[in-house]
Amino acid sequence: MDGNPNARMAAKNGTYTVNDTNEAIKKFTSFYVSLDAVISSLKDESGSDVKEDYISTPATAVSAGTVITSTGDDYFSAVTLTSGEVTLILR
Repeated sequence: MDGNPNARMAAKNGTYTVNDTNEAIKKFTSFYVSLDAVISSLKDESGSDVKEDYISTPATAVSAGTVITSTGDDYFSAVTLTSGEVTLILR
């Protein structure tokens, strides 16, 4: 992945929408919350759950319109929702 933040937001590698409660396993650098969403798991490339690093109160819904982006050249490897909808910006 090039370090160009515009390439991330332009979704040059495509997107994938998650709208169920199954774990979505994809390589993604960021995601857009399309509908208020409760995120039960957000894994980094090592498989560790890092939702507390990105969401201050993980048990509470993240508001629609929020964009969450991985740090530097890191990426996310999976997300699981309790409710809502997110669009992954693929790596």
